[in-house]
Amino acid sequence: MSRNPILVRPALAGDLDAVAAIDFSFSTDYVWQMELLEDDRLTQASFREVRLPRTMRVAPSRSLEQLAARWSALPLLIVAESERHVRGVLAVADGTLPKTTIVTDCVVDQRFRRRGIGTALLSSAIDWAAKSGMHQVTVETQSKNFPAIAFCRKRGLVFCGYNECYYPNQDIALFFGLTIK
Repeated sequence: MSRNPILVRPALAGDLDAVAAIDFSFSTDYVWQMELLEDDRLTQASFREVRLPRTMRVAPSRSLEQLAARWSALPLLIVAESERHVRGVLAVADGTLPKTTIVTDCVVDQRFRRRGIGTALLSSAIDWAAKSGMHQVTVETQSKNFPAIAFCRKRGLVFCGYNECYYPNQDIALFFGLTIK
């Protein structure tokens, strides 16, 4: 099967219906399980890959309404198009750390995953961050979003932190970063 070219471009108001039609859920056979050990002189957090007894289908960590409300104020919202249809979306928020860009959402429609669309979106966001004078790109994801964890690691992003109750549903957020040269 030949691959169609992927066009990454800024999102337009007319794209929001197409973005809303994207299936933001995912399936996973693994999670990153956190273990926190604390005593008077040591705090240690560790994550380990754990295979689940069966495949788990996971709903998005935020509702589409929450995403749409946030996107109007974001510094970057891009879509990936193939065959003149929106196949993916990536949103960037201003980082709380100086010169840091946060990728809050990078989603490819379920039917079009594993075709380079996510990589094209992330590469475009990294290029945008570099041109904007940023020094770090950080991607956030749920600890149970093993496909996103694998995606980040495969693209050279490294684990750089977590937040225990980050999402509205109190899920753990993991952060993967890439230093821009």
